[in-house]
Parts: sequence; structure tokens; C-alpha cells
Amino acid sequence: MKVIGLGYPRTGTMSLKHALEALQLGPCYHMIEVFRKPEDVPFWLSALQQTDTTIDWSDVFSEFQSTTDCPACYFWKDLLGAFPNARYILTVRDPETWYDSFRTTVYEAMMHPERSADEAHASVQRMARMLILDTMFEGRFEDKGFAIQTYQQHTKAVIEQLPPKQLLVFDVGDGWQPLCDFLDLPIPPIPFPKSNTRHDFQNRFSVKPPA
Repeated sequence: MKVIGLGYPRTGTMSLKHALEALQLGPCYHMIEVFRKPEDVPFWLSALQQTDTTIDWSDVFSEFQSTTDCPACYFWKDLLGAFPNARYILTVRDPETWYDSFRTTVYEAMMHPERSADEAHASVQRMARMLILDTMFEGRFEDKGFAIQTYQQHTKAVIEQLPPKQLLVFDVGDGWQPLCDFLDLPIPPIPFPKSNTRHDFQNRFSVKPPA
């Protein structure tokens, strides 16, 4: 594992995934990979419930060079211990726009697993709800102030605890330059990816926009 993204969902994590893959640092694990590999659900539930005294991260990351988004970002302290030489990227965005984006995409999808295409897809959504809504946000995501405070506390903790030379605090709107400078790689001759917009997410997961 060479690069580990620690940003919460809806902070540009899919764009970062595609950027890392364009830089030959893929494949990159992301929640979308769990939908493609629902057999990973038991691993993440075990990690969340701490049913194993030790977690062998090579079980889930054996085919990957990088990761962004949940589920992995929740376990960032474990990953720091497991991969002490990796580089870490914290994707960030304005808290107010982050909450609005999350509320109308990820939250809506997790609240309606009945819209899933099949049971395998629904099992991933249930795992995501347990990890994100029930654990990360303590069942209080609808409390906007609490959710934003949780988001900001995560950002603060990562910045305070990660070695500065190993951490990039990154707004994907800044494009290739800060990312490539941090990774010591040349800027590729393609536009920086802009992936998984709100509309894209809502179409992919059959999310109905709020009335």
C-alpha cells in the first residue's frame, strides 16, 4: 500500500481514486470496489466489530496499491500502524457544501437499501450504513451541527497525528500540481479527473433527489 486517502466520502475521493490510477498508483480501493466485490463485506464488518484481535490488511488490499474513501478511511489509525511508510492524502472541502452533498447522495442511498439492484448490493449498503451512519456519525447524521463537527474533528485529528512530510491536505479542485508535487511524480498530459458528481451518484444508486 503506497498511498492512503483519509478523506470522508463526498470530499473528492472518487476523483482522487481516478487520479492515483492515472499516476500508476492503482488499482485504488474505494467503496465502489466493495460494490464490485461484495465478498469483502464480512472483512469490513469483522474489522468494525473487532471480532478479530488483529486485522490482516493484506486480506483486502492484496491487489491494491492505494485506497481512498470509506470503508478504509475510518480505520486510518490502524492503517498508519500497518503501513507506516505510505503517503497519506486528506481530501477536504467546505463543511457546509460537504454536508449538503453527503445528505443528498450517500445518506439517501444508505437509508434506502430496498432500491438496490440485488441482495449483494443491499448487503454492501447495510455495511456502509453500519460503518458510516451508525458508527462514524453515531446515528446522528441528521443533526447537521453534529455531523459537521464530526467531519471537522476527523480533519483536525488527522492533521495533528500524521507526520507532516507524509500528509497532503488536498482540495481536488486544486488539480494535479499539489498532488504530483507531494508524490514526486510528473503531471500527466490529461485533465484532472472530475468524477462521481452529485448527479452521477444519484443515477448510479437510484437516489431520488429531495423534493
